[in-house]
Amino acid sequence: MKFRLYIFLLLFSTMIFAQQKQVETSIDTTKNKIGAEFKLTLKTVVSSKSKVEFPKLKNIGPLEVIQSYPIDTVKKDDTYELVKKYGLTQFDSGRYTIPSIKILIDKKPFFSDSIKVEVAPVKVDTLQQKMYDIKDITSADEGMGTWWIYALIVLAILGIGAFVYWYVKKRQLKKIEEEVYKTPIEKATSLLNNLEQKELVQKGEIKEYYSELTDIARNYIEEAIHIPAMESTTSELITAIREASTKKKMTLTPETVENLERVLRQADLVKFAKSKPLDFEITDDRNKIQKVILTLDNAIPTEVPEEIEDQLLNEAQRQKQIKEQLRKKRNARIGYAVAATILLLFATTTFFVVTKGFNYVKDNIIGHPSKELLEGEWVKSAYGSPAVLIETPKVLKRMDAQKTLPKEAMALIKEMQLFAYGSMIDNFYVTVSTSKFKQPTEIDLNKTLEGTIKIIEAQGGQNIIVKQEDFQTNEGIQGVKGYGTMTVLNPATKTSTKAYYELLLFKQDQGLQQILILHEEGDTYANEITTRILNSVELQRASN
Repeated sequence: MKFRLYIFLLLFSTMIFAQQKQVETSIDTTKNKIGAEFKLTLKTVVSSKSKVEFPKLKNIGPLEVIQSYPIDTVKKDDTYELVKKYGLTQFDSGRYTIPSIKILIDKKPFFSDSIKVEVAPVKVDTLQQKMYDIKDITSADEGMGTWWIYALIVLAILGIGAFVYWYVKKRQLKKIEEEVYKTPIEKATSLLNNLEQKELVQKGEIKEYYSELTDIARNYIEEAIHIPAMESTTSELITAIREASTKKKMTLTPETVENLERVLRQADLVKFAKSKPLDFEITDDRNKIQKVILTLDNAIPTEVPEEIEDQLLNEAQRQKQIKEQLRKKRNARIGYAVAATILLLFATTTFFVVTKGFNYVKDNIIGHPSKELLEGEWVKSAYGSPAVLIETPKVLKRMDAQKTLPKEAMALIKEMQLFAYGSMIDNFYVTVSTSKFKQPTEIDLNKTLEGTIKIIEAQGGQNIIVKQEDFQTNEGIQGVKGYGTMTVLNPATKTSTKAYYELLLFKQDQGLQQILILHEEGDTYANEITTRILNSVELQRASN
């Protein structure tokens, strides 16, 4: 009877254990050659509402992760079967143990089974195989990256801006109307010749032709006779000319004034009534304007010849006007070129913002300090004693631990080494510390975490939210991880920043090893840096 009871209890306990088994572990082969791939498979069955987190690892124990395969999901009724595979390899022969891996299911830790594998050496025939000398170390080619694409875009935009400057300058030089002439008659004659060269009549642009033709005449009258011709109607202008001829004693025939009035009214009909004169009428009107201008110029009484000094003064004034015109042209060209460049830069930036997102533009063009750390050359080194082996974006510098810890804490410590990069108010901060106590001490990592949080508060951390969970290195060393958010106060600027932190604690026989990582909350690049640092953590065990 008792024997049957024992059998029942044994089967019952086995059934319970089987029900609690959340992660199934398997491997494609337990024996392989050097450099060949072991395919480790982790399988779990969960409800549709469960959240499963498989770790991102670079190494699993002594084996290197060469491939992290995507998670396969198979739906079975109301449950999901999740399958995660890792490709592992080892380049030294021997027998190895793949340690258990922590998987979070609804934030609860579950561990895979450990598996023993064997890596067999590859036989080399040194008699038949030809041997070669070892080659010198060669630095790896890092490649050009993508910076040259942005450089080409900027050069292209600047080139377009230079082309706009050249094109506007060329167009400006062709505008004879903007040049400064010695006399009004010289200007009017030159503009009439230039008007014919434009061939507006041949192109059918009659309205533009008459507009320029009458403007030339009005400009001449305004400059030579000092009548506001550009602002006057045709009737007002004719009346003003008749009055000026009397005051200035100009000998004008009625025919000259009538010819001017006839052309001006013809131009009004063309511009406002859409009249279309015949070709011979257009030619006749042009000749009448030219004759009127010449007649007016001859009718203006001749002034007393200027003295030589006055002539030189007028020439100097003319040269000054020319320089002012050229300065205005140059400023206009620069304005057009700058406007075109800014417009193209804005259009290019808008294109990348729409297609890539604002953060992409900001981080790649303007720059992001955390991104530069992530993409820079990382350093793997050992710090303290017993050593903490860790990979970081920059080398950690030795710090004075007495300036960071309270005197009461330092009185208990026999030896402490502290290494850090950055500070709590920087965009990224990481510290590694190792310590040994003077007296045998039973270390409680939970209480140590509380004490470390108090030290962080003394250094400027406020409103610290603490979450806690177990942590395990790739080698299987157990520790405690505290993580959460805090507000960091900058004593210089009196401003505060919301930060995220992760704190690892490991206890040794007579010592403690700590790793603290802190960065601005929401910084995606800093999150990637933190993950890479935590995945690289390995510890040297303290010797008794």
